[in-house]
Amino acid sequence: MQLAVSTVILALRPDEAAAGVAEAGAAGTGGEAADAAASASDTGAAGAGSAAADGRLRLWLPLVRRIRAPYRGLFALPGGPLPPELSLEEAAASMLRDATGLVPGYLEQLYAFGRVHRGQARAPGDDAEAASGSPAAVASASEEEDAAAERVVSVVYWASVPSAQAAQVLEEENVRWFPVDRLPRLAFDHREIVDYALTRLRAKVEYSRVAHSFLDEEFTLAQLREVYEAILGRALDPANFRRRVAASRAVIDTGRRLTGTPHRPPRLYRYDDSLAFADSAPPPQ
Repeated sequence: MQLAVSTVILALRPDEAAAGVAEAGAAGTGGEAADAAASASDTGAAGAGSAAADGRLRLWLPLVRRIRAPYRGLFALPGGPLPPELSLEEAAASMLRDATGLVPGYLEQLYAFGRVHRGQARAPGDDAEAASGSPAAVASASEEEDAAAERVVSVVYWASVPSAQAAQVLEEENVRWFPVDRLPRLAFDHREIVDYALTRLRAKVEYSRVAHSFLDEEFTLAQLREVYEAILGRALDPANFRRRVAASRAVIDTGRRLTGTPHRPPRLYRYDDSLAFADSAPPPQ
């Protein structure tokens, strides 16, 4: 049995960045890459280039194009076998740095995925000669390189990237960022993993201050609301949101205001550090 670590890395980026998603998904070599791009069309990714870019924040995650069988040419979560010298958390953070060049604002163990035969499936073109790739992609693209020969149990983490770093994301030949609602076809059971991570995040934002991990230390209520809207995938009424935040007593007025705005500068807030970052709660059913 092989023990692997994968990381679902989430960042907030403006919707206008989605204009190049289709081109990024199609950039690659061989029929498998074309299949990956075509599958993106099935989930809406290929339409991103023509979608109206309104600048709203969306959740994005990086995916790595696999350069060897199984599922050669498809995208997968950053991951790989657990190095013997690293703890699970250290390995997850290392994979985040390798894939994005960033440091997580928050890192949490999500779940262990160990269904029998989960890594032993085959995709069209697996018997073709493996395409070449960059060292970073080779290191991070293959969670289950030897999956055909042995069972793979993946310990999955999810991580968030603060907004100040989100604009500095690293992309290379085989690493691309996608909006979570416009994902291409993923290798193995990685779509199931992403869906589970999003379910957990959307539940957790309702009872913890995990939204803070996407923000700078100080923020406006409008910025905080944008984070909630991006995570929940729906618009929130500003007045109701303000009342809800006030009732939670989790956010403190700093007495300062945001500078450089054309109108009356909004107040700046921060989270109360005495509150637990993410209280324990059972996973959603």
